[in-house]
Amino acid sequence: MTLSRRVLLLGLALGLSGCGSSKFLDYEGPEVTRIVVFKGERRMYLMNEDRVLRGFDIDLGFAPEGHKQVEGDGKTPEGRYRIDRRNPNSSFHLSLGISYPNTADVARARAMGQSPGGNIFIHGQPNLLGPQTEENWTAGCIAVTNAEMEEIYAMVEDGTVIDIYP
Repeated sequence: MTLSRRVLLLGLALGLSGCGSSKFLDYEGPEVTRIVVFKGERRMYLMNEDRVLRGFDIDLGFAPEGHKQVEGDGKTPEGRYRIDRRNPNSSFHLSLGISYPNTADVARARAMGQSPGGNIFIHGQPNLLGPQTEENWTAGCIAVTNAEMEEIYAMVEDGTVIDIYP
């Protein structure tokens, strides 16, 4: 094979490698001003003021009832938090960090002589294990499908309020 043919094939291969789907979507719609989670209904809504932009079925921590108290309790927090970070290289496809624990969470756990835990996220499915089929399989996070997480990741900015209700 001639050098020019090799260069042409290499260029074609590199060009086609960019044609696959990307987990980073563009979003140009209304701003997501708030995320609302209803744990009991296993539903999450992306809101623009009082208007629902998108709703999702969710999975929660393995012991979803009640507010997260301490590390390892399997509960998803309840209350008002913020999206405070994003991880494009998450072990769970993509993830958005939730600002748990707040000062009240820390004080409550310390009063019990324990750690409040942390690293609570909205995330997709595990990269290594594949899609989870049981309900409420996380350690306290909010989980959606990978395709849904791609939408959420594109729509939600850092600093967005998230209200998590029982």
